[in-house]
Amino acid sequence: MPQPLQSPAGIIKYDPTNILPMTTSQRKIEHLQICASVPVEAHLSSGFEDIHLIHCALPEIDKDEIDISTELFKKRLSAPLLIASMTGGHPDTYTINRSLALAAEHLGIGIGVGSQRAALEDPGYEESFRVVRDCAPDSFVCANIGVVQLAEYGIDGVERAIEMIDADAIAIHLNFLQEAVQPEGCTHARGCLGMIEEVCETVSVPVIVKETGAGISREVAISLVSAGVDAIDVGGAGGTSWAGVEYYRALARGDDRSAHLGELFWDWGIQTALSIMECSTCEIPVIATGGVRTGIDIAKSIALGASICGTALPLVVPAMESESAVIDQIARMISELKVAMFLCGCSDLSDLKTIPIVIGGRINEMMHARGLAKSHAGSM
Repeated sequence: MPQPLQSPAGIIKYDPTNILPMTTSQRKIEHLQICASVPVEAHLSSGFEDIHLIHCALPEIDKDEIDISTELFKKRLSAPLLIASMTGGHPDTYTINRSLALAAEHLGIGIGVGSQRAALEDPGYEESFRVVRDCAPDSFVCANIGVVQLAEYGIDGVERAIEMIDADAIAIHLNFLQEAVQPEGCTHARGCLGMIEEVCETVSVPVIVKETGAGISREVAISLVSAGVDAIDVGGAGGTSWAGVEYYRALARGDDRSAHLGELFWDWGIQTALSIMECSTCEIPVIATGGVRTGIDIAKSIALGASICGTALPLVVPAMESESAVIDQIARMISELKVAMFLCGCSDLSDLKTIPIVIGGRINEMMHARGLAKSHAGSM
């Protein structure tokens, strides 16, 4: 069962009695408050506990010389990590995005903004997104629009989102689980693949398609590659449950139907570890998000076939405090990654992609059931 509402001290708190008229901007701040104040992670794990890296007792490398730098769309990153798409579109999100962007610039990693729908509806909210590029002038920055907004705003809307933050790429997010649970959600999914293809053919920056907590299957990945997308962000199950977030919103509004759906579908989706394998044979970059919490998770993701990882929920509360708190949290993950690589005898990320791993438990069962064992024959 979901836990009762709790609010740690010193952060923006979710007040379920404060029911304001619903706008996109109001919904965005509610989402952020809920994520900061109550347990919203999936009860089902991301599956990383079933992925076992083989210890190398004689690594024959110096830990201080390990190189974790990488490139994403010709942009150099100091570590294979993005601050995953999180927020924007409400005045209270300005300082949060500022902290996140300053941290990304300081650490030399990438950052994505949250859905820019609110700013497309009302240009008055653009500053809450523009602050990211202002504070991270040299970083990889990714714009963000929902696939269901493509029909409403078209290519012009996509171009506005990119221009708004001088983005290096555009993410089109898929969130039909959330839309199906949310009472005001849009469930018109027909024709979305064609609209994605049109975006890929038209815009001048790389296009990333990302799930938001339910994972991407091999079949969908193949369709996306055929449509021309440049990268896939798996957004697997095991991290933030957006059905869970909508559960809390529904409770506050006395919406029993949506609350029931949110609770029932809380753990719906493809676990992140499995989704990485589902997508990793498509020969385009795979971004691993969904419950990436430690440097070991990053190492396991890359060993499974991901090019880079992203994390969001662990940075929400630190971002409400300061950029230094965000830096500390990310620096810890980077340090953990280097230790994991050292203990596997990996001097760089290309080594990490070739190390022996053992896959057990539920992920192993699902891998075989899905016919993925051949493509990961060295990972048994």
